[in-house]
Amino acid sequence: MINKITIIAISEKGKELAERISRHYDEVTISRLAEVEKAFSCSDALIFIGALGICVRSIAPYIQDKHTDPAVVCIDTTGKQVISVLSGHVGGANELTVSLARLLSAEPVITTQSDNVGLWALDTLPEKYDWALEVLPKGNTTPVSDEQRNSWLNQAIALFVDRKPTALLLECPVEGGEYLIETLPSHVDLYQDVASIPVDKYSLVIAVTPWIHAYPALCIQYVPKVLHVGMGCKRDLLVDVQLLKEKILTSLREQHLSEKAICSLDSVDIKADEKALLLLAETWHVPFYTYPATELKGIEVPTPSAVVESNIGIPSVSEAAAIKASGDGLLVLPKQIYHEGDVQFTWAVALDSGKPRQKGHIEIVGAGPGDPELVSVRGKHFLQRADLILYAGSLVPKELTYYAKPGAIVRSSADMNLDEQFALMKSFYDKGKLVVRLHTGDPCLYGAIQEQMNYFDQYGMEYHITPGISAFQAAAAELKSEFTVPEKVQTIILTRGEGRTPVPEKEQLHKLAASQSTMCIYLSASIADKVEQELLQHYAPDTPVAVCYKLTWKEQRIFRGELKDLARIVRENHLTLTTLLVVGEAIGHREGLSRLYADEFKHLFRK
Repeated sequence: MINKITIIAISEKGKELAERISRHYDEVTISRLAEVEKAFSCSDALIFIGALGICVRSIAPYIQDKHTDPAVVCIDTTGKQVISVLSGHVGGANELTVSLARLLSAEPVITTQSDNVGLWALDTLPEKYDWALEVLPKGNTTPVSDEQRNSWLNQAIALFVDRKPTALLLECPVEGGEYLIETLPSHVDLYQDVASIPVDKYSLVIAVTPWIHAYPALCIQYVPKVLHVGMGCKRDLLVDVQLLKEKILTSLREQHLSEKAICSLDSVDIKADEKALLLLAETWHVPFYTYPATELKGIEVPTPSAVVESNIGIPSVSEAAAIKASGDGLLVLPKQIYHEGDVQFTWAVALDSGKPRQKGHIEIVGAGPGDPELVSVRGKHFLQRADLILYAGSLVPKELTYYAKPGAIVRSSADMNLDEQFALMKSFYDKGKLVVRLHTGDPCLYGAIQEQMNYFDQYGMEYHITPGISAFQAAAAELKSEFTVPEKVQTIILTRGEGRTPVPEKEQLHKLAASQSTMCIYLSASIADKVEQELLQHYAPDTPVAVCYKLTWKEQRIFRGELKDLARIVRENHLTLTTLLVVGEAIGHREGLSRLYADEFKHLFRK
């Protein structure tokens, strides 16, 4: 992570650029060329402003290792090009280069091949996802030494960026696994079992797994922190922590599991102050979690203990604590017992389930106005991961559901009442699944989500809302209009007419119309005559209107006219559902200039 930045400005013109850059980063020092040595040793990043040759010659004597050298970026004095010079991946120079280029409207120059061809940066993935990195030559189960690692890693990266046949092994759910699957390069094949990887087909294996294997090719192995070690012991356990550690690690190695995958030490809450366990957790640099006996009692375990049951009222500590901590994950090492003299302890290991939530999750997603490309990036990601997509019938284009992953259940709610919708969502939720409730536009506008959220709250279900682009925003874009006009209209009213659904008296259209605001009227095409009559009480008959049918859909149609013709436009074109009525002088307005661009505000744009 880059926190401390030193800018080396070689010329007076460079100093002006340095001052500009310094305003956009937190901890920045502007220094002289003579101070490069000091800056190189105490900065996370160096930004040279000047010739690339001067930059290279200045830093050459101090370069040691890409894992310890700072990021170095060079910018020409005109600010037209930003060049990543040193520590592009590990040090963050490539990311800083892109950031600076955006700031300066410059061209980023990145020569790292994996970046330029859109491939994974194999040397920075461990830091991104907190994975340990191992390199194993073909057929070896012993990783290369730290001294040899960089050489072997460079060989592996060269094979990868040259697009040599590569196998990706994902043996368990891990953070980052979905990213690898979604961005899988064409020369990489996915496997979930090491035994299924063909011999002699691949030049490289990339493995994300806590298990240590002999691979059929050179392997970059990422070890995710996914093992939870549950422990039980007699009170006031007097034992050398090295004995605890040795016994547990020996049992892991027998199961071909890496000790680097340990992410927690776990026990029952009466062991919360057990010094030996606290010291073991500290030795491993992992948290020590304890759980009330009531939470462990109901967990089914393969090897219950009558002794533990009689002492503390639960059938297991080590196995139950490991399973609890893992989110009901697989027990990869059942209870082991060490008993010699007065020293007795047990341990078990469970694999993290990979579930971010134990009881599933519901995401209410705003689909946007219609065009599948106008759903938010976040919304698209949820659609791609969902186990159930329940969408709002004909109000949402079916093309949006094409983002669904293979095997996902996609259902329209058009023929379902609220109880049926809730029962379906809850059945998936209770299985730990991800449910996407897909609503048109933005859910906060006539999305009918209040009743659903009442259900979710009543049953203690976890949910979240991803906002969407509303039809009124799409209307402004399609009409090429700004709905707020300086010194003319500064308010947008989003409302509906009073049809079968009543509206509060104070919000009746003719009362809202008194403000002469830009009015966007939803769900009211069927009562267009009434809408027109009410608005004419305050708007002039020639006030611009736009009748927008299925905005951004393939079937989109937009009719412009004047308020006195609103009902006729709707009637003659047979418009009913998914129609937005827009009224106001802002439609197509081009007169005047915002005061934002007046001389008194020009300083806001000088950076």
